[in-house]
Amino acid sequence: MDGIASSHDGMAAAKRKRFVKKDRDILIDELSDKIVEGSRLHLAKGITLLESITAQDKAAGQQLLLNVLPKTGNSIRIGITGVPGAGKSTFIEAFGLMLANAGHKVAVLAIDPSSTVTGGSILGDKTRMEELARHPNAFIRPSPSAGTLGGVHKKSRETMLLCEAAGYDVVLIETVGVGQSETVVRGMVDYFMLLVLTGAGDELQGMKKGIMELADGIVVHKADGDNLRLAKKTVREYRQLLHFLQPASPGWTTTSLPVSSIKNTGLEDVWQTILTFKQTMEDSRVWEGRRQSQTKDWFRSMINDRLIDTFFAEPGKKKQVAELEKSLLEGNLTVTGAVDRLFE
Repeated sequence: MDGIASSHDGMAAAKRKRFVKKDRDILIDELSDKIVEGSRLHLAKGITLLESITAQDKAAGQQLLLNVLPKTGNSIRIGITGVPGAGKSTFIEAFGLMLANAGHKVAVLAIDPSSTVTGGSILGDKTRMEELARHPNAFIRPSPSAGTLGGVHKKSRETMLLCEAAGYDVVLIETVGVGQSETVVRGMVDYFMLLVLTGAGDELQGMKKGIMELADGIVVHKADGDNLRLAKKTVREYRQLLHFLQPASPGWTTTSLPVSSIKNTGLEDVWQTILTFKQTMEDSRVWEGRRQSQTKDWFRSMINDRLIDTFFAEPGKKKQVAELEKSLLEGNLTVTGAVDRLFE
């Protein structure tokens, strides 16, 4: 039977309003002042501004960075990577809580993998680091990798600078754990830490020689309970192996340590190792030299990104690329020939 032609409550249906995004005035000076004062709310707003892709926000974000630049560079930047399941989030929460309770201000930049299908990302690290997220001395910011090689977000370096300006003296960067493409992370931190597990069937090889040569420290995680004996054995094996590898930092011998985030054992040893590393690098003047090299690499990386964006922004380029792709698939052109024709 036909129903009654009316809305469920007897009232006429409201006219659907079209959503219009309002232009907002961004007070950069006020925002930068609040960030320097240590406001977590304004720090989050500043990072959102940096991650925006609109032209207005990009310009505002660069002005914000310029304002806070004198307040940056005073933190220890620590990159943390490991295979999925190594317990990176668990370790970071336990390690971050230890530092935060000791009076340090800890910023965690957690990078989540983006879907290659939808482009979306779960961004669930705050949920997994629930206790650390509530600590007044901690700030956690999840960001999508957005397809960037190396498991970091394109704006991770700028985000790190904002955190330093807000007074965070320890910055932890958790990567998605993508294996041997972690050179990007190595190029933006002072100390690079690799989390490994025991009983994975290939302890000595770990995450392959390439990633091990980038690490300043190796943490054998989940060293507790029935796994403790095996973890200590794995630590010894890694220490023997590391003697045959070229050190990641000049004048520093990479070491391996057993850690349990559940039992909170070994965390203090990790922190003392990092402090010793910092002192050693500063004494040998490697610390400042590495940061200068990283800034130059960042500059060149951004040049490459800008060149790609500028190339595809040229009128007719996207159409030309599509036509050449069609010719490639039909077998009328080689890949090299198509690229040569694109740049004629």
